[in-house]
Amino acid sequence: MSEDFSFALTQEEKDYLKALVRKSILCRFNQKEEEIPEPVTELLRENYGAFVTLNMNGNLRGCIGNVQGTGPLYKTIWKMARAAAFEDPRFPALSMEEFENIEIEISILSPIDICKDVEQIVIGRHGLIMQRGMQSGLLLPQVAVDWKWDREQFLAQTCNKAGMEPDAWKDPATNIFWFEAEVF
Repeated sequence: MSEDFSFALTQEEKDYLKALVRKSILCRFNQKEEEIPEPVTELLRENYGAFVTLNMNGNLRGCIGNVQGTGPLYKTIWKMARAAAFEDPRFPALSMEEFENIEIEISILSPIDICKDVEQIVIGRHGLIMQRGMQSGLLLPQVAVDWKWDREQFLAQTCNKAGMEPDAWKDPATNIFWFEAEVF
């Protein structure tokens, strides 16, 4: 884990990205393909992994992202906004009525690294990925905080998300990855 990951966005950048999520979803509702608004700073053109989470009345309504950057951040956010609203297999497509009340949370991810010592995992700072064979699951850093999990519960729940037994994180065949995120 890069000890010096300190990705910080200005309020202007955060406002731009949140507005971008709304515009992307609205364009999809209106079946209009508009040009993606140019980013307000060069930082938003850099390559970062990101997740867009949609909540309704404090409950998850959709969450999709890319673990690793696959292009400029602002374009990733545009795509992930639509994916969270219309393609999360856990939920039906977002309705226009829901759109009016949706709460947006964006997570920009640091580079991903192997976690060599689970004792170094800090709740609220690190997100986790469990991977064994074809099974994998990811939980963002804020999930453990929201559910008030301790480190072992976070590890077990990430295994559950991957479709593994809760103690699979102890299995040497399971790879544990970690990352940090700027969440707003």
